[in-house]
Amino acid sequence: MRTGHVIGGLAVGLLTVLAPSPAHPAQDGQSLAGRWDARVVVNEVEIPFPFEISESDSTIQGSFLNGDLEITSTASRVEHDTITFRFDQYGAYIEATYRDGVLDGHYTRGTRTPLAFRATRAQAARTVHGVAPSIAGVWRIPTESRKGEKAWRFIVRQDGAEVSGAILRVDGDTGNLTGSYRDGTFVMSHFSGARPLLLEVTLEDDGSLTLLQNRRTTLTAVREDSEAAAAIAEPTDPSMHTTVANPSEPLRFAFPDLEGRIVTNEDPRFAGKVVLVNIGGSWCPNCHDEAPFLAELYRTFKDRGLEIVGLSFEEAEQLENPTRLRAFIERYDLGYTFLLAGETDQLNEKVPQGVNLNTFPTTFFVGRDGLVRAVHAGFPSPGSGSFYTDAIHEVTAEVERLLAETVPQTF
Repeated sequence: MRTGHVIGGLAVGLLTVLAPSPAHPAQDGQSLAGRWDARVVVNEVEIPFPFEISESDSTIQGSFLNGDLEITSTASRVEHDTITFRFDQYGAYIEATYRDGVLDGHYTRGTRTPLAFRATRAQAARTVHGVAPSIAGVWRIPTESRKGEKAWRFIVRQDGAEVSGAILRVDGDTGNLTGSYRDGTFVMSHFSGARPLLLEVTLEDDGSLTLLQNRRTTLTAVREDSEAAAAIAEPTDPSMHTTVANPSEPLRFAFPDLEGRIVTNEDPRFAGKVVLVNIGGSWCPNCHDEAPFLAELYRTFKDRGLEIVGLSFEEAEQLENPTRLRAFIERYDLGYTFLLAGETDQLNEKVPQGVNLNTFPTTFFVGRDGLVRAVHAGFPSPGSGSFYTDAIHEVTAEVERLLAETVPQTF
């Protein structure tokens, strides 16, 4: 007999066999595997997003999709007609009951209010009536953000009625928004376990876009190469957003690692090295976007003298028992040093040398002489297209430049 579970009559590959719930007789052993059209409800607004379930003989996994990236469950549990997907890297889980072709339950992430969750089998794309107008390209959004920004970017890719893209800010972006043209409006959305967003985009007669976020906030966007954009300030340059109070002083830190040992900037492991001091937190979705890149950067340049130190700012309970941070490190295979720097509202207190330090993530580039040579705020996801690849190239080039410098002589 095939090893598996049954949820509402659907066969699910796991380690042991559970009988079908009597209220839900077997339905031809149909598998849960495949693409699902899922939704969470945030402030009474439904946010649609794709969800993927995969099976093998011994496991079942659920995955949020962020463009080509998958955020996959770290564990799962089946009890009768209820399935739980755990996402330890987010400190989150989905618990849903299968009935009549629907997965219905909730998504819980840490201490945040649980979100209603529902998923049905993915359906074919809707038929589009009329021709979708072209909105592909880069747009500029005037704003007055809490971080002092005067403009954001809206990046759009389009294939007929289908669109994808992201809103890019100095700290990172919204994740990959996807959607299609419906009744005169492009309806785009994103949820990958974080950053829930419904974005309704309308092309106006004057060529601008009206962007309605989560049915509450309205923004205007103009093409970046238009005359209208010339009257709007440039989006903030991530390499100019944050500085240090005195560049002639070493960047100092002294925080415990995950085993409780205090590690400082004067630790011998950093002597004569290029050190990236990366401000982040396992709760931070833009830090999840950045983590695979930092993992690869460290593997590539470690033997040439690169070190990375993650200063992690977490909630109080995670500082006491950093289970989510450990899962974050394991998920992305982050082989560099992590220190528990403090709670999220202690950023400026714990890193007082930073000026206008208000984005997660932020990376300080420390040269072989121990001095800060550059600072890069935020990090975009692949949803930002060329701005994502540009960020990778800029950070890599800065690391290579600093590695090429001579190690200072000590007497």
